[in-house]
Amino acid sequence: MQPEYPTPAHGTRVVVSPSNVVLGREAVTEVGEYADLYGSKALVIATPQIFDIHGDRVTENLQRKGIKTVTYTDVQPDPTVKNIEDAHRLWDEHDCDVIVTLGGGSSIDTGKAVGVLANNAGSIREFGVDRAGYEGVPNPIPPLIAVNTTAGTGSEATRSIVVTDSETSTKFLIVSKNVVPEVAIEDPVLTVSLPQSHTAFTGIDSLTHAIEAFVSVKSYGVPDDYARAAIRRISTWFPKAWANGDDIEARTEMMIGQLQAGQAFTNSSVALVHGMARPLGAQLHIPHGLANALLLPYVMDFSAMAAPEKYAEIARMFDVADDTDPDRTAAKKASEGVFELCADVNLSSYLDEFGDVPDRESYLEVVPKMAQDAIDSGSPDNNPRKPTKEEIEELFVHLYDDALAPESPRRSSSERY
Repeated sequence: MQPEYPTPAHGTRVVVSPSNVVLGREAVTEVGEYADLYGSKALVIATPQIFDIHGDRVTENLQRKGIKTVTYTDVQPDPTVKNIEDAHRLWDEHDCDVIVTLGGGSSIDTGKAVGVLANNAGSIREFGVDRAGYEGVPNPIPPLIAVNTTAGTGSEATRSIVVTDSETSTKFLIVSKNVVPEVAIEDPVLTVSLPQSHTAFTGIDSLTHAIEAFVSVKSYGVPDDYARAAIRRISTWFPKAWANGDDIEARTEMMIGQLQAGQAFTNSSVALVHGMARPLGAQLHIPHGLANALLLPYVMDFSAMAAPEKYAEIARMFDVADDTDPDRTAAKKASEGVFELCADVNLSSYLDEFGDVPDRESYLEVVPKMAQDAIDSGSPDNNPRKPTKEEIEELFVHLYDDALAPESPRRSSSERY
């Protein structure tokens, strides 16, 4: 559900980004100094797992600067309307004036949504793009400091909020430059605690952001350069961070790469992969990054003919093609680099633990709904090759037979080729 950002009549564009990015080891120690610029009482938002690991350090740094803290630590991996309403209730009850999020996209999105409710009238559902349109948040959110612990969603750099509506088993999107965090704190040491599985999920999520932003029909010079830098950085350092989570250099490079990818897609857009990944994740309970990883190479194969120059450049960045290959030949090889990367980090193997894959007959029953949900999200409109509903359904079926089914090639073998 990524936006089709309108271009104003004079051709100008608004390039959004956090006002401040604090990057490097021990960056987390500066959270109190920045919070002190904006308020005196912080609502700290996190998942229980992340707060158990890093919560004391964040609250102590806040309190050392005289910032009082109120904590909300019930954020779910895919934050719900209830998470947002419960956290907002604490914001109101305790008269907070600054939001500090601790974690990845789920915590950051919850904090952004709390900010929407804090400064705008209405329920959170009313701000979804399907109801309010893009840039549908009238008033800026209160100051938000995003302490990032993943590499990652890039949510600390974006104008997007993804919310799960548990009542309908769907996700909706809020998009506005008024929800971009004031401060992004990027401390690579905080990512060392990520388990290998989530290093894999968040790493491929950031790569998907970069690739989709690069090939989107809404791409242009500024996000293109962010995307190029992110693809090069992630393709090099992602396997290293996955193979050795204690490699701080790899963790640092991945944190930079995911930030660049976030800056790329929030100023361009994502496309068909994300449009398909959200309903796939909702139906099969697959983490968002894993859903992206499963879909990305098939969507690249489908789309390459419509943007051969861009896909050829991706293939060359992955070293699966070179300058002697014509663009159309090179473009067809781009997905090979992604397949190989996914195989290197054993992404398909995580379906055994992180996913609820039904039998083929049951899966086929929900394919039409997933395809329609993908179309309704708007993201496929940004794809270089515009898919029909029938083509999206075919991609979902191909995905099942090649990657989801227990005996499928990608699950039954650690080798893709």
